[in-house]
Amino acid sequence: MATVCLVGTLDTKRAEYDWLRTRLEVDGVHTLLVDAGSSGSEGADVPAEEVARAAGAKLESLRGDRGRAVETMARGAAVVVRRLFDEGRVDGVLAVGGSGGSSIAAAVMRELPVGVPKLLVSTMASGDVRPYVGETDVTLMYSVVDIAGLNAVSTTVFGNAVAAIAAMARRRDEGVPVPERPVVAVTMFGVTTPAADEARAELAGLGYEVLVFHATGSGGRAMEKLVTDGLVAGVLDLTTTELADELVGGVLSAGPHRLEAAGRAGVPQVVSVGALDMVNFGPADTVPERFAERNLLVHNPTVTLMRTTPEETAQLGTLLGRKLRAARGPVSVLLPLGGVSAVDVPGGPFHDPAADAALFTGLTEELAGSAVSVQRREEAINDPGFGAAAARELHRLIGERKS
Repeated sequence: MATVCLVGTLDTKRAEYDWLRTRLEVDGVHTLLVDAGSSGSEGADVPAEEVARAAGAKLESLRGDRGRAVETMARGAAVVVRRLFDEGRVDGVLAVGGSGGSSIAAAVMRELPVGVPKLLVSTMASGDVRPYVGETDVTLMYSVVDIAGLNAVSTTVFGNAVAAIAAMARRRDEGVPVPERPVVAVTMFGVTTPAADEARAELAGLGYEVLVFHATGSGGRAMEKLVTDGLVAGVLDLTTTELADELVGGVLSAGPHRLEAAGRAGVPQVVSVGALDMVNFGPADTVPERFAERNLLVHNPTVTLMRTTPEETAQLGTLLGRKLRAARGPVSVLLPLGGVSAVDVPGGPFHDPAADAALFTGLTEELAGSAVSVQRREEAINDPGFGAAAARELHRLIGERKS
């Protein structure tokens, strides 16, 4: 029988969770009730005291400090539910809540692998939901009314949520399909699309299922989440532009830990320097004043690009090299000496040989003496042959790893 884990603050939402539990069990779905409230409540399968202990805290120490209580119970609930999932006891997660309850439940859901059903009915679902969803497949449903008792509107919404999570959990309980081909990840940007397309075609011909991720911050984080979840056999990280946004202050950063998941997991990776010639901003009038004199390119009405300087690219090369030399698995680097993006070529608006040279030098000097292979190629990244060569190199690394 499929099992849905209910994660809620039972000290404030007891009636709602009793209703959800009853409806799920009537629908033929087993439930596990996790109490993430800071006051404690009777009748949960995992009481609040156990959740607090999982976060290294005592429940009584959290009372009177709501911010600390929410943060601690979120950490503890994530540990508890992940353990239940790893034991094979969870086929899906359902939660309802306001801002605090949603924050706790979303933290739990983000710890679960992509593909595990996750449904959050929230008062926050009609606003900026990025803090709740992160880079995973959380499904949000707007509660319409506040989560404050049962009424004709809330029970209608909750009923839809029950039907949805029950169906998803039953389908997962029947078995998770196993990919017929090994899965590899490729990163791309508009200015590296030809290289990514060529690599994707080459990898598909070599027998791989190819997942392409748009390097927009959320795309890089989503790829690394799948790597961490063990779903990816290799990474072709052609487009590492998110590092530039993190370093310089652009809007498409993937955070400080980008380019670390594959190395930490020992997953074979081929890496290039695609679009490290640019930092991304929104419309032209949103570019910070301190960058007004820089080389700016209006890519479209909502995206403005800024050319990275030799000083910045040198730092990026060193940073990239430091991350790659720490990898536990095989790594190859391919350097496109003819240009790192569609606009970094002779005659292009971002063509800057000095900046590219600083990037290549910073990277190769940091990797000197390491096990990382560095291949210098005369093409620009989008020239015919570069993407295919990178794909074949990844295939070689994966093959050697298997043997």
